[in-house]
Amino acid sequence: MIPVDPEVSNLLYGIARQPEDAAGIGRLASRVKDWDAVIALAEGHRVSQMVYLSLAAAEWPLPLAVLQRLRSDFERNAAHNLSQAAELVALLQAFHQEEIPAIPFKGVVLAASAYGNLLVRHSGDLDILIRRNDIAKASMLLRNRGYDLMTRIRTDGQPIAAHTYEYRFCRATDGIVVELRWQFESAEARRFRDKVGLDRVWPRRRTAMLAGVEVPNLSPEDALLILCDHGIKHTWSLMVWICDIGRILASFPDLDWEATIHESRQLGLGRTLAIGVLLAHQMVDAPVPATILHRFQSSPTARRFANHFERVLFVAPGALPPSLLPARLQFLDFRDRIRLCLSPDFLRPNDLDRAAVHLPKWLDPLYYVVRPLRLLLDRSPR
Repeated sequence: MIPVDPEVSNLLYGIARQPEDAAGIGRLASRVKDWDAVIALAEGHRVSQMVYLSLAAAEWPLPLAVLQRLRSDFERNAAHNLSQAAELVALLQAFHQEEIPAIPFKGVVLAASAYGNLLVRHSGDLDILIRRNDIAKASMLLRNRGYDLMTRIRTDGQPIAAHTYEYRFCRATDGIVVELRWQFESAEARRFRDKVGLDRVWPRRRTAMLAGVEVPNLSPEDALLILCDHGIKHTWSLMVWICDIGRILASFPDLDWEATIHESRQLGLGRTLAIGVLLAHQMVDAPVPATILHRFQSSPTARRFANHFERVLFVAPGALPPSLLPARLQFLDFRDRIRLCLSPDFLRPNDLDRAAVHLPKWLDPLYYVVRPLRLLLDRSPR
């Protein structure tokens, strides 16, 4: 692990917790000696836009060269986000005309709805949730707009890779990437529980204002679960994902916690939700009702993982604590662990097992022995 100067980490924590506290951020900035480290850490954790806006308004004279570097990155991201927002609005309008229900998530719509500022958050691809039976019509629409399908598919139109729930498109003229998803990337538990697709989240949808246009948006309850699941999949290795949880909780104080907790248990994400919320509360002061906080803190495993991810965020992002039990099982409650281990998908060999051990075709049944051994040695979160 490479230690980070406390002055650098304290500044980023301060900005994430209170981005508009000009006096407090100014005091933290005045103690920083290594601005290259600040910029590198902010860019690596995709929070440089937030850092620029807070430092530009801080009551402390920022070095001109630092301000210029941060401003340059901010302006590039602003142009990127504006072009993405315009394209997303156009796509959603085209989908609506073709009677294709669709909900965007993450990216620019998250910036607009949870942060209240389209330009303050880094945005990558355009992620859109649709129904599986609309994928052919939606794909044709994208091709007509100049997009090329990047996902490898079979002759029947199904993705070649197992457990793939999206088509990835790219437009060469401007580099915009669109991911059409018909099911949220499943946590291990979801392979034996309910699938989360458009039909599940559509009745609870809300709207968000994006570039002056009202667009469909996930409910804050669904967004919270999906963001926590995304964070745990990547072992909370980026600060921006923790900030996302904090902004969701701050922007939607009317969030229905009981419904969210019930849904998380239905999906096998109870512990995943607890870890994400605890981490956001500890690191960015995300507001959490006392009764809910106490409930999540009563899980020793959730506390242990939240404390661990906080401790390694800037020194070994994504690292998992040592354990004899694979992380994918530790993230599940005991009942869900048993269900997962007894589920057909968990026990059935797949391409990863065959890639780990090469056996002749006539020994294929031995992969039912290889699979549990590989899973026990696997330390990835999924």
